Amino acid sequence: MSTGMGFIDFEVRVMTKVNKQDTVKAIADMLQDSTIAVVTDYRGLSVAQMSQLRSNLRQAGISYRVVKNTLARFAAKEAGDEELVGILQGPTAIAFGYGEIAEPAKVIAGYISSSRTSLSVKGALLSGRVLSPEEVSSLSMLPSRGVLIARLMGGLQAPIVGLVNVLGANMRGFATVLNARIQQMEGG
Repeated sequence: MSTGMGFIDFEVRVMTKVNKQDTVKAIADMLQDSTIAVVTDYRGLSVAQMSQLRSNLRQAGISYRVVKNTLARFAAKEAGDEELVGILQGPTAIAFGYGEIAEPAKVIAGYISSSRTSLSVKGALLSGRVLSPEEVSSLSMLPSRGVLIARLMGGLQAPIVGLVNVLGANMRGFATVLNARIQQMEGG
């Protein structure tokens, strides 16, 4: 209702059966498409804090959605992720990560530490397995995929580089002896 006194018109949206089915389908699709789904309790966050969290997640390519637990339970069952049902208690929002597995956990952990909010992690769904909040915290401390690949490549190259250096040292030594002998014969 607008009274001309600065009040803003608003619409109260009642979820119909069709809306609920669409929501369940959308959440189920997101669960199936995501590499990880981190479940959080957003209780105590202000609108500004929630907006900042969403912005941080969006910048990392992660979607964050507040969900009704009953609809999320139906979606989890539809997606074949019934293990998720156990952590869908209280106010729930889910961060759906589509790339690097650790990225949503890192962004959420970074937000919690920098903003000192009451946001808490309830757990996560990773490859059909539910992770505890402690496991999600450990996941947030992992180095990025690029760093892990670089470390692996360095580890794989180290023995080969060592072998090349050892074999090269023998050849360099032999060349040095030959060069010294040539100089000795030329000078003598």
